[in-house]
Amino acid sequence: MALRASLGFRVSGKGRAASVSLAWRLALVCLWLTMAASASGQTIYMWEDADGVTHFTDRKPDTDREVTVQRAVAELRDIVGVQKTGPKDAPVWMFTNRIHGPVTVRVSLVEEENVVSEPRLPADFVLDALEQRELVTLGPLDERRSWQYRFRTAAVPGRAGGRHQPSRPYRPPFAPGETFRVGQAFGGEHSHGSADSFHAVDITMPMGSPVHAARGGVVMDVARYFHRAGVDRERHGPRANFVRILHEDGSMALYAHLDYEGVLVAPGQRVERGQLIGRSGNTGYSTGPHLHFVIQVVRGLELVSVPFEFEGEGSGATPPRSGQRLSLP
Repeated sequence: MALRASLGFRVSGKGRAASVSLAWRLALVCLWLTMAASASGQTIYMWEDADGVTHFTDRKPDTDREVTVQRAVAELRDIVGVQKTGPKDAPVWMFTNRIHGPVTVRVSLVEEENVVSEPRLPADFVLDALEQRELVTLGPLDERRSWQYRFRTAAVPGRAGGRHQPSRPYRPPFAPGETFRVGQAFGGEHSHGSADSFHAVDITMPMGSPVHAARGGVVMDVARYFHRAGVDRERHGPRANFVRILHEDGSMALYAHLDYEGVLVAPGQRVERGQLIGRSGNTGYSTGPHLHFVIQVVRGLELVSVPFEFEGEGSGATPPRSGQRLSLP
């Protein structure tokens, strides 16, 4: 899964008078996740007690009364926000990283007339976790003439140039004592053909199976409130629940297709190897319950998957293979 956002902004004016209009669009680039997701609410539980009083709570109640569950509504969001500040004749564009890890941002001029930028565009930038700052200054080259421009931003999670240098093979991402089958491995014909997912592995798991961290790191971003699956890649691809973890070498692990409310960690949280982080499910672009696990780095402005090995018996290591049965003592 990969995430990429594209936003377009237009400014036009004459002399030092300018008006601004905003137009945005989302570009889904990859098979799995190019947009992060957030929820506009949360699950609400409602029940009536013996006295006829109706109760509302965001935690599952311990009661034998009939409980009505209202699921949260999940929405797609951009991992980078762009906001115009300052006077109309000298707009300032502030860029905000909305996730708990670095993002790589590219700003490009797609239309320009009598415009100068500092730095010269296109240019790539890195915003650290939750950072907000001005990345580029734009204005008229000749203030006596009319001027206009439209710029576009694109962003992916991670820092360009990150490496994949694990100190040991990855721990199979499930509970001790379990054995699961690899349904699709590197280069799988069904859905592992793009750069972001070529070196991914799909592990067939029953709904609700515990998912554990294969390697320690910091939780960059999560999605927890999607609850549907389907085979429409454009519609369902970005609507999978997931946990994205940043490793110390700059690589990232993505655990995807988790169950509704199946995320058990929070953005910004430090997790250790083997720690419980979620429960498997069947959300997003999926034909059945499984865990999609992939290690990614950023190359240019593209998420690229990299090969990895799982820890085997004793001190051995094995690259995942289709049909293989993975076990954890």
